[in-house]
Amino acid sequence: MRGHPVRTHGTGAGRIGRVPAAEMITDPEDERLADYRALTDVALRTRFEPPNGLFIAEGELVIRRALRAGYTPRSFLVDAKRAADLSDLSDLSVLYAADQGVLERTTGFHVHRGVLASFYRKPERTAAEVLATAKRVAILEDLNNHTNVGAVFRSAAALGMDAVLLSPTCADPLYRRSVRVSMGEVFAIPYAHLHPWPAALAEVRQAGFTVLALTPAADAVPIQHLSAAQRAKPALLLGAEGPGLTAGALGASDGRVVIPMHRGVDSLNVANAATIAFWELGRTDDAQGAE
Repeated sequence: MRGHPVRTHGTGAGRIGRVPAAEMITDPEDERLADYRALTDVALRTRFEPPNGLFIAEGELVIRRALRAGYTPRSFLVDAKRAADLSDLSDLSVLYAADQGVLERTTGFHVHRGVLASFYRKPERTAAEVLATAKRVAILEDLNNHTNVGAVFRSAAALGMDAVLLSPTCADPLYRRSVRVSMGEVFAIPYAHLHPWPAALAEVRQAGFTVLALTPAADAVPIQHLSAAQRAKPALLLGAEGPGLTAGALGASDGRVVIPMHRGVDSLNVANAATIAFWELGRTDDAQGAE
C-alpha cells in the first residue's frame, strides 16, 4: 500500500456538479485511492496509518468535527451522488468521487455514510502537557478494542473528563472505528500515552492526581463514597474487557473503587462502566457526600 502526493489530478474532465475539485474515479485500483484501501483490515491499516501520519474519518459529521478541531485534510472520497454535500467546505483541493461499487471494492465495506476523508495527524502531546491543564482524567490500560476506546472518548467528552491517557498497548484512538464510535469526540479530548507502563503512573500522581483503579475487587470502595480529597483531581484507571486491570496497575494506584451492582452481576462493559464512573466523578459539589 502506497500513499499518494497531495495534488489535484486532471484538468476538469469528470468533475461533479458544482464542486470544482471533484474528480470521478472508476477504477478501485487507482493509485489516488491508496489511502482508502482495505479499511476493514485492522493489521494492514495499523501498519499504514500511524507510520504515514494519517487517519481516516467516516461520515460528514465526523469529518466536519475533524476540520473544526484543526486537522488538515489530505483528501476526500465521496459517493458521486453526494459530492455536492461538501461544497461549502473551504479546502476541497483533493476531492475524489466514485460510485458505490468502486467505493466498496476499494474500502472493503459498503460506505453507507457516503463520505470519507484522509487527514494528517497532529504531533501527539506528552502526558505532562495533557496533565498540566486537566482536573479529571481517564487512564486506559490495554484497551485494544477500537469500539470501546471510541465509546470511552465520547463519554469522557460528554461527562466532563478533561483528558485520556493510554498505556502503550491501547488501540489507536484515531483508527476509523474509534473515531466513528466516538462521533468525532476523540478530537475534542486531549490524550497522550504513558511510558513506561505502569511506572509512568507515578507521573500522574506527581501532577497532583489521585489514581483510582476501577475494579470489582472485594476491597474496593463504592465510587459514590469517595472523599472530597479523592474527588479533587481524580485519575480513573480502567482495564481491558475481560482481564481487567493488571496487578502492576492495581499496585500503582492510590485506591480501588467499584460501581455497586445487583443480581450477582460482577462487571460491566468497560465503556459502560466508564460512563457511570465519569458521571459520578463529575457530580456537582453540593451533590457529593449525600450518601
